[in-house]
Amino acid sequence: MNTPANPSATASTGEVTQLEHLLELPTRRKVQDVRIAAILPAYNEEESITATLESLLNQTRVPDAVFVLVNNSTDETYFVAREFEGLHSRTYRDHRYSCQVTVIDLGEVPDKKVGALNYGFALAKDFDYILGVDGDTTLDRRCVQHLTEEMVSDSRIGGISAIYGFDQSHARTGMQRFLVRSQRFQFAGFNMDNLLRNRNMAVLGGQCSLLNVEAMKRTMAANRQDSPWVTDSEIEDSLLSLQLKSAGYRTKISSKARADVGPMLTMRALDAQQVKWNAGGVELILQKPFHANLRLRWRENLAMIMNLASRVLFIALAAASLSIGAFQFSWWWAIPPVVSILLTLRIAMSIKGYTARDVFYALLFVPGELYMLLRGIHFLKAWVQVLTRTERDNWAAQARAENGDGGGGGVVLGLLGTVLVAAALGWGWLNLLPAVQSTLLAVGWTALAVVTIVQTLTMIRKLFRRHRGFTV
Repeated sequence: MNTPANPSATASTGEVTQLEHLLELPTRRKVQDVRIAAILPAYNEEESITATLESLLNQTRVPDAVFVLVNNSTDETYFVAREFEGLHSRTYRDHRYSCQVTVIDLGEVPDKKVGALNYGFALAKDFDYILGVDGDTTLDRRCVQHLTEEMVSDSRIGGISAIYGFDQSHARTGMQRFLVRSQRFQFAGFNMDNLLRNRNMAVLGGQCSLLNVEAMKRTMAANRQDSPWVTDSEIEDSLLSLQLKSAGYRTKISSKARADVGPMLTMRALDAQQVKWNAGGVELILQKPFHANLRLRWRENLAMIMNLASRVLFIALAAASLSIGAFQFSWWWAIPPVVSILLTLRIAMSIKGYTARDVFYALLFVPGELYMLLRGIHFLKAWVQVLTRTERDNWAAQARAENGDGGGGGVVLGLLGTVLVAAALGWGWLNLLPAVQSTLLAVGWTALAVVTIVQTLTMIRKLFRRHRGFTV
């Protein structure tokens, strides 16, 4: 029997070889090497689908395939998109990309956007990444490149979202300009909060997000699902994001990739969208109250409660004090509005390509307050809908509102109800004893002072925090 002359040397050599193998750095995949499929669910997008597809095909890193999934549409979306069907080629920096565009009319889909997304996943499940894009989103020409670079740089990322903005040119009337700019500020504040929280994204918005297919498959297996998107939530993107996080993957917001999303141009459309978003978020935080991805949502809900409480309390207390000649103005009350203006101004200046009109919006203060009131109404409607277990198809409501269908009866009834409640409270107030009125005013103003101080300190903290070079 032959034995090694030096067993210890052989063992040592084996250990070294094994150590070298363990220390061998994995080769990072290149942006050009991965395969990307874009899934584009389209519902009545005949006016915007052309710009969306052109922005995808003009990317510095063009997707390898684009699946346009027309669903439940009653307009010419399918025929407009079909003009792009076929093989497209583009050369960027000596690399030639080929993209196959496939347009499918799914007809009537019971699960609407979720059904279209899952159909798209079945078509794209053999790709490395899936790029989810809405039919009214236009991507910055480097958007896909930036998303892919960040994705391939860290295998722990399950999905990454672009920074969302709004193209003000969509607005034509004064009301539309107010709504679009207000949404622009809302998203800017939300994006900056996520960027400054180590770029952790609670919700990978379907407007423009890149998803790791392998992560999606593992998430499906872990949750015993046949498809990645389910109808258990009003906002299917949030649930998928939570599941990716629970499976050990990171959900991020890009620091560079940008996309302009479709704004809500009417009050009814905005109401339907925001109620749907808020209701979906409320359902999730009640189902999974301690999930790490929902901490920001808890903070958002608590902040909205305080915002509403401070404004309603001030109006009610001021009116009550004036009714009995007990109102005394203090200059201290000017501090919160001034801090709010400064904070909104800083948000305006953090927007990439901000304009003088953005600065003017911040300095005016009143437009921001009006939009805050609208958001408060949407917030309350969502909570009432969830807590009362009201069965309502918010997807259909938003679709009808965006198409101009469905009257404004709900708004009228809401205003009428507010007037009736205010009148009843006013009558009750005037019939109280003076001593009771004085006690209620003292307690009310004290509570308002506490809430306002907390809010002001929170705004000051945000005002002076470093943005670390990020723009939104």
